[in-house]
Amino acid sequence: MASTNWTGERAVAGVTTGLIGSGQQVTWKGRHFGLWITHTSRITAYEYPTYFQDCMKRGWFRRFCLDHFFRAIDDKTSMKDVMEFEAPLPILGRIAERLVLESHMRDLLAKRNLHIKKAAESNDWRKYLPD
Repeated sequence: MASTNWTGERAVAGVTTGLIGSGQQVTWKGRHFGLWITHTSRITAYEYPTYFQDCMKRGWFRRFCLDHFFRAIDDKTSMKDVMEFEAPLPILGRIAERLVLESHMRDLLAKRNLHIKKAAESNDWRKYLPD
């Protein structure tokens, strides 16, 4: 939640604290484009510690999946996200994707990942993992 705090995003149902695992789901609520949006995702693939996928089960998009890849490189970790989504309303949705959504989602991931990077490279990561 801290990685997207500027959206007011919070886990409101499902797994709302701690780490999430295979088959589990979480419902997020956050402000995007001035609207409160609710989005429920399920972990649909899970290969600890190198990969997991979360896909939308309910929400605003027609389709939304996010793949997270992790790779050890020397004493560091490389993280790569691959996002695929489709807006609702086939023709108008495609126009919205090109005009607004693609850049918004790219910016959201960039800001989120910068927060994760800063936490991982400092001692802040300790507050996100169980003792």
